[in-house]
Amino acid sequence: QVHLVESGGGSVQPGGSLKLSCAASGRTFSNYVMGWFRQSPGKERDFVATIDRIGHSTKYVDSVEGRFTISRDNVKNIVYLQMDTLTPEAPAVYSCAASARVLGPSLFSSRYAFWGQGTQVTVSS
Repeated sequence: QVHLVESGGGSVQPGGSLKLSCAASGRTFSNYVMGWFRQSPGKERDFVATIDRIGHSTKYVDSVEGRFTISRDNVKNIVYLQMDTLTPEAPAVYSCAASARVLGPSLFSSRYAFWGQGTQVTVSS
């Protein structure tokens, strides 16, 4: 089992940046594919980004491609989500997730067994 704790959320104006972190503890971090998802009140949880076990392969939802960057540090056991050029959106909770079931990056929340509590992100002027 792996325990995940997110940080770095907050309020930012459109066009600004935030960097989210997700610290993992427990089992060997490099055994897990990692993902970031977000959920606004009353809506389903959506995929944002995912990274493979060694950090060589990534995937993004189209709406953030070129603006967000997912990365990981397998020594510090942290996965990051750098979010640039943020656009106005409904407040959302960003959560990281870990999967030992898949070999590569996965867009599907059902493939992830472990989830953090999330961190709130608000983009508003």
